[in-house]
Amino acid sequence: MRRDPMKLKVGLSTCPNDTFAFHGLLTGTTPRFGLEFEFVLQDIQQLNESLARGDLAIGKASFFQALSLTREFGVLPVGAALGFGVGPLLIAREPGPRPDARARLLAPGAGTTANALLRLLLPEVRDVRHVPFAAIMPALARGEADGGVVIHEGRFTYQALGLHCRVDLGAEYERTQRAPLPLGGLLARRDLGADVHARFTAALRASLAAARSDRDATFATMQRHAQELSPSAIWQHVELYVNDWTTALGTRGAESLLRFEQALRGAGLAARDLPPLELLCE
Repeated sequence: MRRDPMKLKVGLSTCPNDTFAFHGLLTGTTPRFGLEFEFVLQDIQQLNESLARGDLAIGKASFFQALSLTREFGVLPVGAALGFGVGPLLIAREPGPRPDARARLLAPGAGTTANALLRLLLPEVRDVRHVPFAAIMPALARGEADGGVVIHEGRFTYQALGLHCRVDLGAEYERTQRAPLPLGGLLARRDLGADVHARFTAALRASLAAARSDRDATFATMQRHAQELSPSAIWQHVELYVNDWTTALGTRGAESLLRFEQALRGAGLAARDLPPLELLCE
């Protein structure tokens, strides 16, 4: 008797690195390894919340959020945003020193790795308001806060709004931890089982390989979901966040997750009574 393919609800961000990697699966042009997908595209904090509610079988999450979901989810070895020089920036309307305890700052969501780094590296700052990441730079340009943490394409577009970098949080983390920064990755429900984990990993790797072999074919998909970005900003985003660790986290990637987890648990920013992050499939 013919079995219907398993259908999974999968969440990814609207950012070009994710839509680049998922292009083949989104368009049905690469193999799905016996799986079917219902895709949900959301802002990273929305994805964090969707995973926490149990709405997704597989989804992109900030690694900070992942630390609170380790009972139900593991980390897939594909699709991660991890590296050097990729971290969030604390920016402001005017140049100046690091913010002090009186500063009013904006951050892109309580579960984001950007928020984790802000709390880890600037623990004295208490007045932090969370807004969607796309709203942070316009709010700073209007003078509505003393500073804000930008992620994604904000790293290379903030200067166009006349804004200034006060602290490179990613670079500071890299110096103190002597490791690449794990920003976010794909989580999968543990109860899907090893076979589904392996088939999904193979499917996304096939999609990613196809995207790399024909980059131009992915542009319409990326542009459709990142309409406010110029072509040059879209490609800068891909160059910055899609690397070898996106294809396979490997030993170095797994070590970076452990270092990140230890730093946050040690600082009291993540619960110590939960299981550690576990890399699935490999």
